[in-house]
Amino acid sequence: MKALLTKVLNTSRYLGLIITLPSLIAIFGILLIPFVNSFSLSLYQKDLSRPHLDAFVGIGNYIKLLQDARYLNSFRITLTFSLISVFFELILGVGIALVLHQRYKGVGIARGLIILPWAMPSIVNAAMWKWIYNADYGALNAFLHQLGIIDQYQIWLANPKAALALIILANVWKETPFTAILVLAALQSIPAELYEAAKVDGASAWQRFFTITLRLILPVVMVAGLLQTIWGFQTFELAYIITGGGPFSSTELITLRIYAQTFRSLRFGYGAAMAYFTSLVLLIPAVAYIRAAYRAIVEY
Repeated sequence: MKALLTKVLNTSRYLGLIITLPSLIAIFGILLIPFVNSFSLSLYQKDLSRPHLDAFVGIGNYIKLLQDARYLNSFRITLTFSLISVFFELILGVGIALVLHQRYKGVGIARGLIILPWAMPSIVNAAMWKWIYNADYGALNAFLHQLGIIDQYQIWLANPKAALALIILANVWKETPFTAILVLAALQSIPAELYEAAKVDGASAWQRFFTITLRLILPVVMVAGLLQTIWGFQTFELAYIITGGGPFSSTELITLRIYAQTFRSLRFGYGAAMAYFTSLVLLIPAVAYIRAAYRAIVEY
């Protein structure tokens, strides 16, 4: 037995697995047990306000949420919020990374400062933007009034369309630096010889950007897009603190809807079904992003 154990430990093929096995067991245990418990909960009608009606309903909760107009509206709002946010975060992130990739005085300081919005706690960020949007003393009203764009202070968060746009703005401000840092790291890994060869061949700056820069940073941009899409569906603090989901549920992101059903209405089974169905839908863009990123890596 001792000889067999020594032989296994001396075999590099299994050594890494043996060393990491305790950690893997702990991680899978921590993740798997809550996953199984919450999924099984989604198959029950578990309502703490009416415990006498608790019963196993199978996929009944999932069928019910597909007929829930309030949930479907929250999903539509969250999808709009996420797609618009990701679009601007990727565009601005690439642009900022290109600026930070240049050599000029103070670029090191700029690279350090750009990460501050993303490093700021989400609750602090939401509270700051709520103050900015305040109808009585907010910085947004003061700024626009001084420029002469508005004659009097506006209640921005009372307008359904404006409220969603302002939450998107706050989210873009916080999340864009993450994309910029990822893309900046990708830009710094591109060999300078490629640009020098392209210059010798007579390629213009735009041609060098599209044929070299964009192609080589594309996998990183796709990964950033995937992460930002997932985080967009997980956004909670911004909408909860700034608008509370209003006005007229125009900013009720899906996380707020799940929170309301689970912890306010105490419908734990239905809330779990909402969370799992939303996660399942997120797998679709996740698989698409990963396949596209893999093809980009293989091609370039």
